[in-house]
Amino acid sequence: MNTLHLYARFIEISVRSQMQYRASFVMLALGHLAATGIEFVGILVLFDRFGSLKGWSLHEVAFMYGVVNISFAIADAATRGFDLFGGMIKSGDFDRVLTRPRSAALQVAGQELTLRRVGRLAQGLFVLVWAAFGMDMSWSAASVCLLMGAIAGGACLFSGLVILQATLAFWTVETLEIMNTLTYGGVETTQYPLPIYRPWFRRFFTFGVPLACVSYFPSVAVMGVPDPLGSPLWFQYVSPLIGVGFLAVALQFWRFGVRHYLSTGS
Repeated sequence: MNTLHLYARFIEISVRSQMQYRASFVMLALGHLAATGIEFVGILVLFDRFGSLKGWSLHEVAFMYGVVNISFAIADAATRGFDLFGGMIKSGDFDRVLTRPRSAALQVAGQELTLRRVGRLAQGLFVLVWAAFGMDMSWSAASVCLLMGAIAGGACLFSGLVILQATLAFWTVETLEIMNTLTYGGVETTQYPLPIYRPWFRRFFTFGVPLACVSYFPSVAVMGVPDPLGSPLWFQYVSPLIGVGFLAVALQFWRFGVRHYLSTGS
């Protein structure tokens, strides 16, 4: 409880500092909303030209788009400290973190809650609600819980990817930009139905980096759409837990990196 209280204090300080310049916050959030909105315009143009995507309707794809973008917005806002971790290694600031009697991961995560990411979150939420109304979905307690679980599991999985990227900086000094192919690239990939891709690509995003487990599989269950890949309903409901497990594994790798950290050379 003390750890959670400390993290809440970190977040409170971060929010208060960013809200000192409210006009700047509003403009940055609106800019983020516009930038991500252009991505969805591309999907609208695609469906306007072809009508469907291998049998998938616009509203079905939009629903998956909303789920994955909400998840990523939450993770992107909460892991800004890990995203900038390479700078802490080069400057030696991480040495100061290790002298404090608190978890290093907690201190890095609590550096900043990036409020401007609310633009992507709002845009993803709008698209999700629009798609749900467009399909005239019938909601139940189970489907609502599954949707919330998918968003939470997706946020955990994206956070795990950012933590893995930060952990590599213990050996590479810089955070490797190639990891963005799994974070930003993963968002672009999983906002479309998994069956449209080749089998080897589907296997990678199911068993390698299991982004499909927190986007595609729970989405088809919530929408009530039969899965062309034949996944069982029980797996669609438990698949968001894989995102939580991925975050747990990433944190273990982070602890391994901390134990082998040899301090700055500056």
